[in-house]
Amino acid sequence: MTQSIPTAAATASMAARIDDLANWSWSNLTKEWRRLFGSDPHVANRRFVEKRIAYRWQEIEFAKSNRALLERNQRRIDELMATGTLTRHRVGVVPIAGTELVRIYDGAEHRVLVMPDGEFDYGGKRYPSLSMIAREITGTRWSGPAFFGLRKGRAR
Repeated sequence: MTQSIPTAAATASMAARIDDLANWSWSNLTKEWRRLFGSDPHVANRRFVEKRIAYRWQEIEFAKSNRALLERNQRRIDELMATGTLTRHRVGVVPIAGTELVRIYDGAEHRVLVMPDGEFDYGGKRYPSLSMIAREITGTRWSGPAFFGLRKGRAR
């Protein structure tokens, strides 16, 4: 299954929409809240309402570009409903797609982009693991998640 990655224009458009929320009247914010959530806002805190609307817009936009994640989540929901439990998954080892990891090593800055298919882009080349990138950078074997600071207390 191929996934589309939001274009720079789509990302800029979303950022502009979110920026514009500050100019909206309270009545327009509450109308948008009702459209998105089906009820009136449960708080009268403008900043909270703006942030939640912006978050929901991004959820909707992300759903258009990452079908595989939504399908995986639906399978997990179905598993929970059927069995009452979920298979445990490791948390925090691989960040979500689009995350850029930055590490300064030996005086040079190294940037890695997490791709939607679970691979990593470093210097225009794709790698299946962070450990391979850490080895490429250092010349020695490293735990990639530790090298990039994804495990507490292990990165130098």
